[in-house]
Amino acid sequence: MPTYIDIHDLPGVTPADVAKAHHADTVVQGKHGVEYLKYWLNTKTGKAFCMCTAPSAEAAAAVHKEAHGLTAVKIMEVTPEIADAFMGASEIDDGGAALAPGSKNEHDTGTRSVLFTDIVGSTNLTQRLGDDAAMAMVELHDDIVRRALMSLSGREIKHTGDGIMASFFSAASAVRCGIKVQNELSQHRGQKPELPLQIRIGIAAGEPIERHNDLFGSTVQLAARLCAHAEPDQVLVSNTVAELCAGKALPLVCIGHVSLKGFDTPVQAHRVEA
Repeated sequence: MPTYIDIHDLPGVTPADVAKAHHADTVVQGKHGVEYLKYWLNTKTGKAFCMCTAPSAEAAAAVHKEAHGLTAVKIMEVTPEIADAFMGASEIDDGGAALAPGSKNEHDTGTRSVLFTDIVGSTNLTQRLGDDAAMAMVELHDDIVRRALMSLSGREIKHTGDGIMASFFSAASAVRCGIKVQNELSQHRGQKPELPLQIRIGIAAGEPIERHNDLFGSTVQLAARLCAHAEPDQVLVSNTVAELCAGKALPLVCIGHVSLKGFDTPVQAHRVEA
C-alpha cells in the first residue's frame, strides 16, 4: 500500500493539540483503509508532518476531515526510505510523535542547526611545526569540540580532516557550543602559546536531508560556507539561526549580507561576540 506524508500549517499549535488529533485519526482510520504511523511537529514554524499508509491521498485526507477537520495543505506519495531520508528515521512515543534520535521524550521538529569547525592554516601549521605538532593540535581541537558537543547535546556527524561537522536540535545550543569552543581555545593559547591553535566556526539552521547518519542539502552547504568565510577565532551564523535564538540573550551582531561561494545572492549573516 502506498505511503504518504502530508503537511499542515498550524500556527500556535501545541504538542497536546497534535497528539489529540493523531489519536482521533487512529479512531476512524480503519473505515478508510488508512493507518497513520507517526508525525513530526515543529511548534516554532507551526508545521506538522504526518506519515501514513493509505489506498489513496483522498483516503488519507478523508481521515483527517472526519477525525478533526485539520486538513493538510499538501499530501505527497513517498517511499518509506525517502520519508526517512528527508525527515530522519525515528522512534515514536505512545502518542505517535516522532522522537529525536537518542531521546526518549524530546519531539523531533525536523529542524537541525548544523555547525562546522575548521582549523585555521592547517597545511601551513604542518609545514611549519611538523607532523607531530600538527597532529597534537588536531587532537586538541577534537577534544575541545567533542567535550563542548557532549555538554550541549550536539551530535558529531563526521570529522572533515581539519574540522568537525555537528548537528543540534536547538539553534541556541549550537551557538553556545561555538562560544564555548572559542573561549576554551583562547584560554589554552594563553597557557600554551607553543600550540597556537585557531579555528573558524559556521552555523546554519534548516531542514537538511538525513541519510546513513549524515546530513546533506543547502543548510549543510551554508554552514560550511559561513565557516570558510569566518575570520580566525570567529563564529558566523545564518540569519535563520539568529531568528531562532531571539530572546535567548545571545551576543549576536548582524554584519549585513556576505557573498559566499556557490550562492547566487549575498546571504545575511551574524557574528557571535564570544
